[in-house]
Amino acid sequence: MKTEHITVGSGSAARKIAVRNRQGKAPGVVWLGGYRSDMIGTKAEALDRWASESGRQCLRHDYSGHGESGGDFADGTISRWLEESLAVFERFAAGPQILVGSSMGSWIALRMAQELKKAGRENRLHAMVLIAPAPDFTHELMLPELTGDQKRQLAEQGYMEEPSEYSDEPNIFTRALFEDGEKNRVMTGLIETGCPVHILQGMQDPDVPWRHAMKLAEFLPMENVTMTLIKDGDHRLSRESDIALLLRTLDAMVAHADG
Repeated sequence: MKTEHITVGSGSAARKIAVRNRQGKAPGVVWLGGYRSDMIGTKAEALDRWASESGRQCLRHDYSGHGESGGDFADGTISRWLEESLAVFERFAAGPQILVGSSMGSWIALRMAQELKKAGRENRLHAMVLIAPAPDFTHELMLPELTGDQKRQLAEQGYMEEPSEYSDEPNIFTRALFEDGEKNRVMTGLIETGCPVHILQGMQDPDVPWRHAMKLAEFLPMENVTMTLIKDGDHRLSRESDIALLLRTLDAMVAHADG
C-alpha cells in the first residue's frame, strides 16, 4: 500500500501527515490509532485486509510524531491530532464512514463526531467502533493517579515519563497534553455522535479499566450504543479472537447499510 503525505497546519505548525488510503465503496473504515501507535499495527492491518476482501474503503494515517508522519511527538496534543484526523478525513473519505478508534483514538473519534456535527456534516458518519476507549484519559485516568514527583516534573520541566509495557522507550506525557486535554473533554454531557456506537472492551485491561467504558456509555444516547465486554480481554485486543470479533462487528454494520 502506497503511503501518501498531506501537509496540515501552516508556518512553524506545518507537519507532513502520512496516509494510506485503500479506495473502495462506502461505508468503509477510518482507523484512528492510540497513543504512540501507528497505522501498520495488527488491528489496522486486519481492517485493511477486511476492506480489500469486501471492496470497501480503508483510510488510515499516522498522527504527527507517530510512525511515518513528521512533527515532534512532544508537540502532540488532542487538538493537534484532531486537526490532522479531520484534515485526512475531509481529503480522502468518500461517503459515510465507520470510525474505528482504539484507546486514545476513540477520544479523537468522538471529537471528530462533535466537530462534524457542528459543521452540519454528521451524515458523513455511518457508525463508530470504539476499542478500549480512552476519552478524557488525561483528566479521568491519569490526573487522579499522579504522584507528587510526577506533578513536579510537569510543573518544572513540562513533561513526565513513565515506563511503557509496550516499548523499551518510556511514555512521555507533556504539560501541554494535560492542559489541552481539558479543552477537549467529552465526558461532561451528552455526546451526540449522530450514529450508532459499538464499544469493545476487555475486562482485564490494565490501562483503561472497563468501568471507564461503562462511564462513557452513560454520556452516549441510549438507543445508539452497544457494548461488548471481553472477560479475558486486555488493552490491545489484538488476539485472533479479538480481531474476529471486531470484523464481525463491522460485517454487521455494513450489512445493515447494504440492506
